[in-house]
Amino acid sequence: MLSLAACGDTSSNTASSEAAASSQQQAEQSSAESKAVQPQSDSDRSSEQDKTAPDSTSQPDTSATDTSGDKDTIVIYFSATGTTKGVAQRIASAANADTYEIVPQEKYTDADLDWNDKSSRSTVEMNDPDSRPKIAGDLPDISAYKRVFIGYPIWWGDAPRIMSTFVESVKLDGKTVIPFCTSGGSPIGRSGENLKNASGSGNWLSGERLDSGISEQEAKNWVDSFK
Repeated sequence: MLSLAACGDTSSNTASSEAAASSQQQAEQSSAESKAVQPQSDSDRSSEQDKTAPDSTSQPDTSATDTSGDKDTIVIYFSATGTTKGVAQRIASAANADTYEIVPQEKYTDADLDWNDKSSRSTVEMNDPDSRPKIAGDLPDISAYKRVFIGYPIWWGDAPRIMSTFVESVKLDGKTVIPFCTSGGSPIGRSGENLKNASGSGNWLSGERLDSGISEQEAKNWVDSFK
């Protein structure tokens, strides 16, 4: 009987060990399957989208506008996602400048900014050199400023058409104009030259694409290069 009892205990322990191992294996397999089907994170999707799509999705914040008139430099910008806005604010800080945000009268929706859709609003605008989206609110009085930084995202290799609306609506005579852009990798190209031609006035300098993560010191170094 002692021998039988011992055998019984061994069999029971073996069965328990096998059950535990099986349970652990199933749990590990379930965890692996869960990770395999886990969707890509929002930040990864945004990073991938920035390589090809226009600066998009969120709407401009009019609270960023500041034209106190007691400074000789102003940073004017259009930003749809906040990327260009962040860079513009760092430039304004480095240059001790006022700011003015260009806000579209008709806000862009996600569908409007769908770069894969050939009939989306932004695609249609960029395919039409004469397109001039309207700007909401009053334009700034820039008569007192000597230096004007103009920032925008790159859409389809150029400045958004609303930038043409702006430069054609203000007088830049006698002012030094410095364009800058943000993009997922595209250079500033001829966008600054195209805006200069649309404006027909102002002393336009060669612009530059600035990284979205530009530091305060890097912004200051860039601004100081124009003194």
